[in-house]
Amino acid sequence: MALRLSLNGESRDFPSPLTVEGLLAHLKLDPAKVAVERNLEIVPRSTYTTAGLDEGDRLEIVQFIGGGNTPSAPVDKPLVVAGRELRSRLIVGTGKYKDYAENAAALEASGADMVTVALRRVNLMEAGAPRLVDFIDPKKYIYLPNTAGCFTAEDALRTLRLAREAGGWTLVKLEVLGDKKTLYPDMIETLRATDILVKEGFQVMVYCSDDPLMAKRLEEMGAAAIMPLAAPIGSGLGIQNPVNIRLIIEEAKVPVIVDAGVGTASDAAIAMELGCDGVLMNTAIAEAKNPILMARAMRLAVEAGRLAYLAGRMPKRRYADPSSPLAGMI
Repeated sequence: MALRLSLNGESRDFPSPLTVEGLLAHLKLDPAKVAVERNLEIVPRSTYTTAGLDEGDRLEIVQFIGGGNTPSAPVDKPLVVAGRELRSRLIVGTGKYKDYAENAAALEASGADMVTVALRRVNLMEAGAPRLVDFIDPKKYIYLPNTAGCFTAEDALRTLRLAREAGGWTLVKLEVLGDKKTLYPDMIETLRATDILVKEGFQVMVYCSDDPLMAKRLEEMGAAAIMPLAAPIGSGLGIQNPVNIRLIIEEAKVPVIVDAGVGTASDAAIAMELGCDGVLMNTAIAEAKNPILMARAMRLAVEAGRLAYLAGRMPKRRYADPSSPLAGMI
């Protein structure tokens, strides 16, 4: 005959008759290492052998554990955007360099797999002029057409449709700017353009504000990656709102890539230490006194920041804490 008991909130069947000692033996628990409560009354350990259990008894069995919760360490995983696995978590741009040769050298030093490219009219008067593809091979690097300079959803849509026609690209970066002073994203237009592009089969990486709610909405619409700004485009101010960036990361199920505002290597490292999947930059490298050297610095900073995130930093303390014990000193 089965005896049904409520054990730590879960109904389970046991053979009958049954004592507390028999129950613990059945569960393979050491009576010396647990405490038992029956129907809200503690069962003395001295009575385990004689304390019989009845149908419907509610039991709680507890043990001592260490205090506090130890957070699990982040698990490393490759950066995958729209099915493409990238070796580097650094994405770089192609603007503001003195020439294409310097751009190509900086790209190589950065170790990046992906490079953003803008679509502009062909200069018909200089048909033989150097072109980006002559220096940065689209077969070697992933070209990411973007909508830099677009201030309406219609302009962005037109640009990306032309990009798809020009090179067959469906993985694109969308940015719809609100005004020329801040170059902040116009999120209403950005949402509208994202919705249309996704329905047309584009895989859209979206430059957006650092608003967690807007970021979540973009993901729900089908964005391939969320790209919140660190600071205004080209400002070099670094991460201005780490709290919001972290909130976006915690909720996102697609890659989160900080875009805009990085000024130097430490900014890139901070973004990665927050848990970002990657960093996109252009001006920080292109306007450095030595772009090629800065590109290498950014590569190392992104790698170091990722390792630091995975390692988990020590807690911050208000006062000193000696690395070596002070007791027993001579």
